[in-house]
Amino acid sequence: MDLEHKFCRFDAEVTVIEGTKIEGYASLFGACDQGNDVVAAGAYLSSLKRLKSEGRAVKMLWQHDPAQPIGIWDEVHEDSRGLYVKGRLLDSVEKGREAAALIAAGAIDGLSIGYRTVRAAKNDKGQRLLTELELWEVSLVTFPMLPSARVASKGETLNDAALCKLAIALEGARREMAGT
Repeated sequence: MDLEHKFCRFDAEVTVIEGTKIEGYASLFGACDQGNDVVAAGAYLSSLKRLKSEGRAVKMLWQHDPAQPIGIWDEVHEDSRGLYVKGRLLDSVEKGREAAALIAAGAIDGLSIGYRTVRAAKNDKGQRLLTELELWEVSLVTFPMLPSARVASKGETLNDAALCKLAIALEGARREMAGT
């Protein structure tokens, strides 16, 4: 199976402290994404346990590029909300310094996970419910999930169902434009 990626917007989810420390959620449970996928609570548990038993860690990359590690995730775990990450950008690495500056300026506002799907099934809404994932990395990225779904009319926020419908519509439009 191929490596897949999921994006999550920083907004209030990720904070930067002292220019190099970052923390937040790389994945949120129950949220539908552009690919019509929903990550279930518990999807990362086996992978995180295996990594720990093997003395390995989830990698922090720049834009999913395996040739550009930019920091260390000191803490990666599931909680009731999603996949929480806490780590440090390495200021001794050029891309780490660049990432810190771009985050501080607001130019970079996304996290994305790189993973392999181990188990998934269609739910009653026709979405792919991801129940077990092999987590490889969490990247800092330029483009977050659903970049155009930030503002709702009259200052109201979109609920998960509305976001999912919008995500499906955007993905359909993207595929149509790509001719796939």
